[in-house]
Amino acid sequence: MMMTRRAALAASAALLAIAPALAPAWAQTPAAPVEGFHATLIEIMRNAPRLGVRGRFDRLAPVMNQVFDLPAMTRIAVGPAWTGFTAADQAALTEAFSRWSIATYAARFDGFAGESFATQGVQATANGDQLVRTVLNRAAGQDPVVLSYLLRNSRVVDVYLTGTISELASRRSEFAGLIREGGAARLLSELQRRNAALLG
Repeated sequence: MMMTRRAALAASAALLAIAPALAPAWAQTPAAPVEGFHATLIEIMRNAPRLGVRGRFDRLAPVMNQVFDLPAMTRIAVGPAWTGFTAADQAALTEAFSRWSIATYAARFDGFAGESFATQGVQATANGDQLVRTVLNRAAGQDPVVLSYLLRNSRVVDVYLTGTISELASRRSEFAGLIREGGAARLLSELQRRNAALLG
């Protein structure tokens, strides 16, 4: 049966009404992707012994692949040498770097002692990116850890430790030495070695 014009309009209005509820959670506020990531971290910390490092990795992988722009982060970390690598090298490095990034969080957040994350604010940058400032509150007597996330197009492209130290700038400095030693193959070998050490 063909839908009448009035029925079609009513259906369209209903769809528009529920559309916001169907949108991704992080589309609602600039800080939402980071807060969703933090919620997952707390979850795996609470269940760390039961999950083990590989279980924590498996739980984090889909979240980090969605919240973090890991391909862009790979390009930034590699730096100018990236454009000189073959497409196959770029793909292999992106996979290895992404895996290492996730494995690092899985290994680092290996227990729970009452920690909590808190968002302190969001600052727009000159080029339209968003800087989400957060803190990790630790057990009594320990100083909180300041973490700031740089978001571009609603995805994380860098993390600033203590609020000022760019994680990717540190990686770029480190990776440059490896690339000088043996190009893409040397960097890939090192990332694979680190993944094996973290995940077994």
